Amino acid sequence: MIVQSTSALFSSANIARSLSPRQTPATSPENIADTVSISKAAREALAASNASIASAAANADKLVEARLAAIRAKGPVNRTQEDQAYLLANDKRLAEITAQGKSPDKLTADELDYVQKAVGFVNTMANLSPSEKALYDKAVASGNTEAAAGISQIALVRMMGHTAGGSNGTTYDPLNTEITAANIEKYFSHSIIDPTGMAQSQFQALIQYLQDNPAV
Repeated sequence: MIVQSTSALFSSANIARSLSPRQTPATSPENIADTVSISKAAREALAASNASIASAAANADKLVEARLAAIRAKGPVNRTQEDQAYLLANDKRLAEITAQGKSPDKLTADELDYVQKAVGFVNTMANLSPSEKALYDKAVASGNTEAAAGISQIALVRMMGHTAGGSNGTTYDPLNTEITAANIEKYFSHSIIDPTGMAQSQFQALIQYLQDNPAV
């Protein structure tokens, strides 16, 4: 049996007491008040700094949007190379679309619509209704880019306004004529004269696509 001396026991007890949390000197009320005051001031300074940063960022965004709007308003002919570079560098959605690396015939109707507006191309896609854009997207998704191109041709025909030429010298209103196989054959396909035959090939691809997919 191991027996500790009395002095050793007292010594251990003294060490324990010296390490007891209860012996830690309490912070004076004055020190607590100082700490709270400093912390509050720090929070207020941080909040002010964050508000200042947010305000500066918002103002910077407004300046960028104002510059982009001014560039778009110029139209493609009056834009300088600097304008084009600024547009490509600061138009976030245009950058996202471009970053996909897709060819134009693989983009969705809405993406094409945005690119046409942003870059200053003729905005043909604006002539398609939401359901027609959905039809375009389905054709692209199925890999039938020829049929999708046929829809693009119809969007181009609609740039003529409310009057275009149909078969046998007839006229029709392309803006209010529905995209159906029958209407393409009777009206739209006669409104574009293309010696290469490409437009007619695209119209035929669209007619076939609609006949093969009546549900769309």
